Amino acid sequence: MKKKVILAAIAALFTLTAFAQGKFETRKVGNFTLHVYNSGDVMADASYIVEGKKGLVILEEPLFKANASAFDTYVKKLKKPVEARITNYHEGATGSHVVIQPEGMHKFMHEGVYDAMMKGFQQSFGDKMAERPTGKAKEVAFGKSVTIDGVVYRFDKGPDNDFPAAQILIGKQVVLMHWAPAKAHMNNLQLANREAVAQALKGLKAAKATGARFFIGGHGGLSTVDALDFRIQYLEKMETLLRENGDASAFVAALKKAYPDLTGAEGLEALAKNLYQ
Repeated sequence: MKKKVILAAIAALFTLTAFAQGKFETRKVGNFTLHVYNSGDVMADASYIVEGKKGLVILEEPLFKANASAFDTYVKKLKKPVEARITNYHEGATGSHVVIQPEGMHKFMHEGVYDAMMKGFQQSFGDKMAERPTGKAKEVAFGKSVTIDGVVYRFDKGPDNDFPAAQILIGKQVVLMHWAPAKAHMNNLQLANREAVAQALKGLKAAKATGARFFIGGHGGLSTVDALDFRIQYLEKMETLLRENGDASAFVAALKKAYPDLTGAEGLEALAKNLYQ
């Protein structure tokens, strides 16, 4: 039920999305270069390219045609072959290409609430949205790794409050998750109920334990350890405030007082509704 609520909220927000110009940034990380594409839309969707010595691995390709076109143009300029495509949390413009996915995620995306969400996007956006993928999927079991162009990708199970996808450790340096940690308030799409607070916290602590330097998300782009540490501390504080405050209004007031200058305060009432339902 909680995943249905999250998907419905995402679908509703997406119908208000304005299409914006995306931008790229790069980071040299170990034996590869990480290319980050921030789409610029209201959902802060992001896509990634891991550039190795011989080829490229694409992660979380863009959903909309305009973004996919800009992304593909950038990929071609790198003048290296695409060795693999990884679809983790977000279905994108992978076309008929074979994709690598965490175990069970291919089925999840093509049945039930996720499939209904994608069909809703098609109705809302029409030809602005890329065609849905038709390629086959190679699944990777949780706890297992694949090595591509000398870079190891380890598929760890993601937090229980989210889609049944993975936190992927890339080259021991980068963790791909659904939401990149940020120094901002969390929202009702990230936390559907009170149990999700502890589940999200467990996932972030697992990401911290990898020893990675960078943390990337299908939403939010590139983050560093300080942002992850902040998000862990924030959720621990949230747990305390949930115990101390008996209703949603008191909780919102206490959280605002604890973080008076933090962005995202406008969404706290909706978040509190989830946490006190």
